[in-house]
Amino acid sequence: MKLTQLLIVIAMIFTTSACKNWIYRIDIPQGNYLDDRDVKKLRISMTKEQVIYVLGRPVVEDSFDKNTWYYVYEMKRGMSSRGEDFKKDLIIDFIDGKLVKVEGDFELSEEFDVPLDA
Repeated sequence: MKLTQLLIVIAMIFTTSACKNWIYRIDIPQGNYLDDRDVKKLRISMTKEQVIYVLGRPVVEDSFDKNTWYYVYEMKRGMSSRGEDFKKDLIIDFIDGKLVKVEGDFELSEEFDVPLDA
């Protein structure tokens, strides 16, 4: 009798472990989602207010340097069938309240070096 109960338990363990991909797991996005079209709207000498209008507020403002903003976006996939986890960063530097440098995982437009008021 105990042998049949043990076999039933083992069979249940193997059948339920085969169903682990049936469980729905949600994707977990964190941070600022930035679209490539919005990043391409950035131009040198934009003010902080103009950058906020285009991209939104940054996730992180450096506590020691108020002229550096960090836009970070991370996606953790709940299921591998929907793609891989990824992370994108954008670092923006200002001098005297004007945009001077952009670094990160995004392509800038060819007109980045042309100010808006030119």
